Amino acid sequence: MDENRARRIVDALRERGIDGHLARVPGHQFGIRVSLPGGREAEWDTDGTAGLEAQVMRDGMLVGFVPMIEGSEDFDEQQVVDAIARTDYDRPIARQRPVAPPPGAPLPRVGGLFRRFLDGFRYR
Repeated sequence: MDENRARRIVDALRERGIDGHLARVPGHQFGIRVSLPGGREAEWDTDGTAGLEAQVMRDGMLVGFVPMIEGSEDFDEQQVVDAIARTDYDRPIARQRPVAPPPGAPLPRVGGLFRRFLDGFRYR
């Protein structure tokens, strides 16, 4: 996933109250990391494939996954945000809810005032 696209998706998730972060993966790849209850994290689209899928990790161990979402290779950013928000992670093989839960209180953007300094002014 493109770094700027991943950053915009993370910002949109945080506006919905979802604890999303930019995931940097070796090999100059980017994705989205969502913090989940119980110390788990969902790592979305960090493998460089066209479709949207995730691995659910706890303490570096795979504890579940989200299979590739049908048609996700053509999703725009808002559809990606909606798909991540609709995912139910309570089972080892996660599934998509028919409707996303209501948005929570917005979370602040990661980096705050110094965000552009920390990221080296690479985006607009």
